[in-house]
Amino acid sequence: MSDNLSDNGHSPEDALLGGHRSKKLAGRCKWQGWLNIGLGVWATVATVGFVVIAIACVKSDSSNGVQKFPPSGKKNIIFMVSDGMGPTSLALTREYRQLVGGLEWDNTLTLDKNLIGTSRTRSSSSLVTDSAAGATAFSCGIKSYNGAISVLPDGSPCGTVLEAAKKAGYMTGLVVTTRITDATPACFSAHVNMRMEEDRIAEQQLGDYPLGRVVDLILGGGRCHFLPNTTSGSCRGDDRDLVTEAQGKYGFSYVSDRAGFDSLNKGKSVKLPLLGLFASTDIPFEIDRRDEDYPSLDEMTEVALRVLEEATKGTDKGFFLMVEGSRIDHAGHDNDPAAQVREVLAYDKAFGRVLNWVNNARNPSVLVGTSDHETGGLSLARQLHPTYPEYLWYPEVLANASSSAEYLAAKYAVFTGSKHEEDKFLRKTIIAEGLGIHDISDDEITALKDVKAGSGWALSDIISRRAQVGWSTHGHSGVDVNIYGSKGTEKLRGNHENTDVGNFIRDFLEIDLDAVTTELKKKGVARVGSENEYSWMGRSLHELAKDGFETAGVDCYHGDFKHKH
Repeated sequence: MSDNLSDNGHSPEDALLGGHRSKKLAGRCKWQGWLNIGLGVWATVATVGFVVIAIACVKSDSSNGVQKFPPSGKKNIIFMVSDGMGPTSLALTREYRQLVGGLEWDNTLTLDKNLIGTSRTRSSSSLVTDSAAGATAFSCGIKSYNGAISVLPDGSPCGTVLEAAKKAGYMTGLVVTTRITDATPACFSAHVNMRMEEDRIAEQQLGDYPLGRVVDLILGGGRCHFLPNTTSGSCRGDDRDLVTEAQGKYGFSYVSDRAGFDSLNKGKSVKLPLLGLFASTDIPFEIDRRDEDYPSLDEMTEVALRVLEEATKGTDKGFFLMVEGSRIDHAGHDNDPAAQVREVLAYDKAFGRVLNWVNNARNPSVLVGTSDHETGGLSLARQLHPTYPEYLWYPEVLANASSSAEYLAAKYAVFTGSKHEEDKFLRKTIIAEGLGIHDISDDEITALKDVKAGSGWALSDIISRRAQVGWSTHGHSGVDVNIYGSKGTEKLRGNHENTDVGNFIRDFLEIDLDAVTTELKKKGVARVGSENEYSWMGRSLHELAKDGFETAGVDCYHGDFKHKH
């Protein structure tokens, strides 16, 4: 008889179908019950184990500095902009530093150690952005046209992270080495349709616009835009005295020189709001700057951190601070590698100071750094002749320079000696002492004389050729730029649009940019019938178009190339 049949000749399946339990199946069910109990106990133990492991992982992440995003409670964010600094600028500076410091090849910059991602930089009007559109992506989290200062492509204002932070109760600050009215700082604190309207930007930065004063601390250059045109050193188009207005109408304390900066006692003796304008226009390049005349980016950053930290003690909100290494960009525009390495080193030093502050902060704090674009199309190799090039570049050439091409060009422009004296002045004072070059040719001297009024680019080329550093443009390039960050910025790992950086700041601070945009549009709208809907912003897009400033449309090629479709 088959083993599959029960004692009465029926299979176990038949028994079950007939409502009867077979003896074999009854035995099996008995053991199945104990098995189910065992499995249940095991599942319970495993679940508890998984929970314990998950908790341990969370604690481990916390001990490793990975923060909940966004963190709850009081918090601070420092956003650093390395204007015009591309990836090659880092290699240029790293290798220069290794040479002059006698360091090993693997001794890197602070920035190198905190690289987390890259950013795509195009604007709404071009594949190659300018600083205004680039900073608008950071401040508003939107793409706009080249030249736009925190306005949408249609010319209407967009709320910025600084404005929204102030509305939410945070303290705010701006620290730069260029004019405080330049594109990057302007995009966090003002709204105009074209970046060159710096007089109007200055007025808004103090509080003369629909939101009133939103910046608590301002440190940088650009004093000429705050002085009336009846005053020596002014570059304003009118006689409005913004320094007096800042103090009398908006309550700013004001310092304007190195002595005034020193009186701040490294931030221990400061009354907010604070306006510090330490140069008529831009603070000199780091290679030209003298400590006795101007504060450094690192010094200004140190003051800002201490002041804002002290000002937010006992509050439930922290602060937002934007710090810009502004003149990396200018060195790129000049194609001046000797000036650029010093600018990047100064920025790296300030970045290190902020990073150390963030790592030791009592409340959740993060540092995010990136560039708005690359400037100059820099390369570390240059083909000087039609023959096959050497695989070389020479950082020691940059180490020998003691002045920027900008400074030397200005010095040469005002020289008034005879032709013989001019030749000697160029060879000795400008070339040998300034650039550290002793093999200047007669042809190069002649070329300099031909462009005496604007010899900066020629001087930069003299040093760049000897260093075998290449440049593709005196403008910007469209390459991706690096993103740097402290612990807590993991969301920015990988490749991102530049707008993602602005949105990260918004989300970290948990602020409402749309509400600020609505308020700007509601409060700032002009009377019905006015040609300029937002007259408080300065000239409208229509007025700018009359003057030849076109902002609409996407980038296009106007040469012989024709699209197939």
